[in-house]
Amino acid sequence: MLGAMQSPGSSLHGVVPDCADTYLQQLQEIKAAKTDASDSPLFLLKTKENHAFYVNVETGEWTWEEPLEYGGAGGSRQLTREEIQRGVLEVTATYDRERLFRSNEPLVVLIQAVVRGYQARKRFAERRRLINIQLPAVVRIQAQWRGYAQRRAYSDRLAYLQAHPAEALKIQSAVRMWLAKRDYNRQLTYYRDHTREAIRVQTWWRSALARQDYWAFTHQENPPLNVVRKFVHLLENSERDYTEELELQQLKEQVVAVIRSNQKLDQDLNMMDIKIGLLVKNRLTLQDVVAHGRKLKNHNEIKRQALAGTGKGIKSLSKESRELLEAYQHLFYHLQTNPNYLAKLIFEMPQSRTTKFMESVILTLYNYAGNQREECLLNKLFKTALEQEIRGRVSTPSDIVTGSPMVIQMVVAFNRRDRGLSSLRDPLNPLVTTIINDKNLSLNTNPIEVYKQWVNQLETKTGQASGMPYDVTVEMALEHEEVRSAVEVAIRNLKNNAKAFMNAILLSTDKIPYGMRYIAKVLKESLHEKFPDAPEKEILKIIGNLLYYRFINSAIVAPDQFDIIDLDRGGTSFLNNDQRRNLASVAKILQFAASNKGFGGDSAHLSCLNPFIKECHEKFKKFFREACDVDEPEQHFNLDQWSELTMITKPSIYISLQEIHDTHQLLLQHQDVIAPDHDDLLHELLADLGEPDLDLLIGQPGQESSETLTKGQLASTEVSLNLNNKFEVPEDDEADTKVLYFRVKHMIADVIRSQPGENLARVLDTVATETQEEEHMLLIKRREETEGKQVKSRHKITRQQSMLQESRFPIDRKKEKIATNLAVLEEAVIVSSANGYQSVINDIAQDIRNQRRYRQRRKQEMIRIRNTLLSLDSKSKYYEEQIEYYNKYVKACLDNLRTREARKGNRRSFFGGGSSKENLPPKPITTKYTAPRLHEKGVLLEIDGEPANKFKNVQFGISSTEEPGVFLVTAKFLGVDIQEKVEVVFQDLLQLQYEGVAVMNMFNRRAKVNVNLLIFLLNHKFYGKSIEGGGNK
Repeated sequence: MLGAMQSPGSSLHGVVPDCADTYLQQLQEIKAAKTDASDSPLFLLKTKENHAFYVNVETGEWTWEEPLEYGGAGGSRQLTREEIQRGVLEVTATYDRERLFRSNEPLVVLIQAVVRGYQARKRFAERRRLINIQLPAVVRIQAQWRGYAQRRAYSDRLAYLQAHPAEALKIQSAVRMWLAKRDYNRQLTYYRDHTREAIRVQTWWRSALARQDYWAFTHQENPPLNVVRKFVHLLENSERDYTEELELQQLKEQVVAVIRSNQKLDQDLNMMDIKIGLLVKNRLTLQDVVAHGRKLKNHNEIKRQALAGTGKGIKSLSKESRELLEAYQHLFYHLQTNPNYLAKLIFEMPQSRTTKFMESVILTLYNYAGNQREECLLNKLFKTALEQEIRGRVSTPSDIVTGSPMVIQMVVAFNRRDRGLSSLRDPLNPLVTTIINDKNLSLNTNPIEVYKQWVNQLETKTGQASGMPYDVTVEMALEHEEVRSAVEVAIRNLKNNAKAFMNAILLSTDKIPYGMRYIAKVLKESLHEKFPDAPEKEILKIIGNLLYYRFINSAIVAPDQFDIIDLDRGGTSFLNNDQRRNLASVAKILQFAASNKGFGGDSAHLSCLNPFIKECHEKFKKFFREACDVDEPEQHFNLDQWSELTMITKPSIYISLQEIHDTHQLLLQHQDVIAPDHDDLLHELLADLGEPDLDLLIGQPGQESSETLTKGQLASTEVSLNLNNKFEVPEDDEADTKVLYFRVKHMIADVIRSQPGENLARVLDTVATETQEEEHMLLIKRREETEGKQVKSRHKITRQQSMLQESRFPIDRKKEKIATNLAVLEEAVIVSSANGYQSVINDIAQDIRNQRRYRQRRKQEMIRIRNTLLSLDSKSKYYEEQIEYYNKYVKACLDNLRTREARKGNRRSFFGGGSSKENLPPKPITTKYTAPRLHEKGVLLEIDGEPANKFKNVQFGISSTEEPGVFLVTAKFLGVDIQEKVEVVFQDLLQLQYEGVAVMNMFNRRAKVNVNLLIFLLNHKFYGKSIEGGGNK
């Protein structure tokens, strides 16, 4: 309808779409109002000349004459355009008026409010005036009437009650009952309506009691037994504990595997750099580069095949292999928990091998400090080694600064790993980023360089020679005002930046890795012990050399190398010389402040910084003292010698077979030095192992793996060793009582969990009820079910057999066992019955607190290891990108080589064959030389000390093989083979050339050859431009 009304043919105006429904309603009302009209479809219309004609709206026919069926004077009920227009205008006017009022509604309301307010105030004023005039009379009349009415009502009521005492009592009783019911129902309804609030109050009250118990548990010196009993369930290892422990072990295994894989990839990439460098010098060794690239590409596949292809060896299911595995597990446990052996072994090796030894053995043995126990043991190893080095190799305190202490280098290198660098990143990143991003910042305080820059700018700006000398001294440069001004600005900026860096370092004491702070403490105490007369300020300078110069300074000077800042891999964001100079200038000031050095001599113009340096030095000394104030590892990590008995899983390490073999060999070579006492347990462990045999560790590989994997690749297979102590039996009475005390604590924890009491003595004297016995047995059953699930899930449950049996005792039997053991412990003056064995309860409370801390640290450790895995994965992706880049480079080299050979029409293969079919195997080439000929070429230097005139009876043959870059060399004397064929790898020759080795031995040192000339000969005969098919030369 709305569309019809809005169409131009309708000639209607004022139609508003929003009033469509109102239009319909209005038109219906107009139509309904035509009561006299008929329902005839005829409609009367008039032309412009006022001539009438009739239209049938149903058929569309029209006529000038009035039809018979026309309604007459009443007309038709159909609406005319004028009626529709009138209805539309009425609705539209109403709508517009409504919109007008709505748009001015606030004004209308305001006007109404003003008028009504005025009228109300007027009426109020008139009423108030009347009341004020008549108020005294009104009040008096009201008072009189109310007093009379009240007295009369009281008299009537009193007379009525006196006349009906029984009824009054009955009514009172009913009312009181109704009031009591009403109050009760109201209270009940109130509680029902406020159930949540009531629960909240109850919760608050219970939490207040729980907080009170917790405070008593954590702060009281002797927490009551009833309080400890409420928390003893926390000692129980839940299924979640087992799951998290297994997940942590798996994460640690992944981290170690990825670290070792990245290290291997890094070494191979470095070797690839060398090989490509050699390729640039000698392009015909391209096939060797291709082979190494294939090795990089298949790195993970080789590792998988190595793990799957070991048929025997240390991990096979045989009695001999099992005994060998257990012997190595005992050995590595003994090395891990006794730092003296490795500490002595470090100093028995040349310093060039120490870093590699640390990477391959020490960090592997301690799982790269993957958890609290291993980090604690690693720090104890560093402490022992540092104390030995100071006692035996340090003659003056300054030797720590001027020399290169081996242990200090190892500690710094270890703590510069991911965790250590992340601790430096937080305080240093904002400051370093600010210096790097400030393009106008210049901290160059060298007057000569500033003078030269000023002269260059002056000549560039004017386009004319300045006429000033270019080579000047410091004094001559400072004679110019511009130079002095620039240097003063640089000094001021340098001082401000150095102060900012120093403040950030001083506030980051807690962010320095614990290992660095602990070794600083050990260094300080060891130097004080050996040099008691040395002043403290000298000792603190040495501590500053360790903490600042060796650990922090490098991160400031080269932030891009220590992950302090993020740089694009594309190389567009590497630091330029000006940025590095600015950072080095700040680091120099901080180094002077740490060592209390000042400027003088050639740097006399910087002497104005000496007071600032001295001020900073005093702050640094306080910083170094605070950094050395740390707990021992056992207190810091909440560990002791019996902590392993409470561990859910056994300690484990992930180590390669080659590292097991090398460590075993090193221990055998130096066992008399590291264990001079022949009764030392290490000798027994080494005797159990015998001589190291790498073939025995690897086992016999399968047929498939033997075709694709070399012995070296199989030796790099990593295995997991679950470390355990061979000597678990206590060696003295003191150790025996400690183990007994540990077991008693566990049994007491089980008893008090099921049976309450005032103190332990009262619990032991009271017979347990049936309910308590059932609760205790249910606890044991649930524990066995949980441990059984974990065993089925391949969890490494560690529970001693004796403890397992004791935990299954009924509660009364267990209490008898506890009473007997407590009597033994009381004789050893470990516990006392006088205080109700309160010391045992105190130790159980301490164990509960330590268990809570361990769970918290385990969660933190899992988060940290996951973050470490993400970083390592990112590094692995970077290595993969490098490998892809190298593969593309080698492919391009191969394509170029094929293109050049195709242009020459030479389609020979790498071995010089002339086959035109690429799928045919290459033909080996054999070249023969007489010894005099090789001696004349300079390739052969000597043969077993024989003179050159006897060389004529010796003939050599050099043959290529199917493997690229590998040759076989044979030697004959009077036609008889001297020895079996010698394999020469071309890549090994290039490596010897790269390392500067000029002469090599062959045939069991019977012959000496020149490496460089041998490479030239092989290039000429096998890789040259005119390769001949072999023959006698």
